[in-house]
Amino acid sequence: MTNRKAKKTGYRQSKRMHFPSDEPTHAWLPILLDAYCMVDKGIAEAVRLETKRGRNLACARGCSSCCKTHQTIPVYPLELVGLSWYVTEKVIGSERDILRKQLRDYQEKDPCPFLIEGACSVHPMRPVACRQFNVFDKPCDEGEDPYYTRRGDVLTPIRKYVDHAFFIMLPFYGVTNEPERWKIIESGAVHQIVKLMQTCNWGSLAEKMETFERQKG
Repeated sequence: MTNRKAKKTGYRQSKRMHFPSDEPTHAWLPILLDAYCMVDKGIAEAVRLETKRGRNLACARGCSSCCKTHQTIPVYPLELVGLSWYVTEKVIGSERDILRKQLRDYQEKDPCPFLIEGACSVHPMRPVACRQFNVFDKPCDEGEDPYYTRRGDVLTPIRKYVDHAFFIMLPFYGVTNEPERWKIIESGAVHQIVKLMQTCNWGSLAEKMETFERQKG
């Protein structure tokens, strides 16, 4: 979903991200990073299978069409925690100033507030929905959402990886019993807590950024 995607002939790497100075103090962070790694592994495998069939990944450097056109991007509470932390503590320089203004001014039908000059400013913490959305063969037309115009060209995630990622996340919500976690996943109940990125109060995140800056001095 950003211009930091792999080239057309390649696919995402699935190496786990690490934030060594932050993971020991944020119990939720290793959970989220483990889950994202699992999602990325599944995407890499799904893309590999499609390329073996002779298909080419159309998402490439400079493409951010889906970040501008999609109006229903799901995001889960743990993902919102990750986005809030990353924006508040990790985004720096001129990009931080631009992002803070976009968050403060965001309106529901605007493009993704994290999109800056065609690139995702929160790429390491982008939600599962963004990680999974990949299009094959033909780049998106201006304003096109290929999920509706040509569903066959949109990557179908491998379910076992997605389910495992949510299994990893569930302890954040207080569900630690393994059989119960699988029951919640199989029933689809895990998706009842989802929000839409476009309806979140991003202005409050801009305020959080300012508070962090004042406290940091």
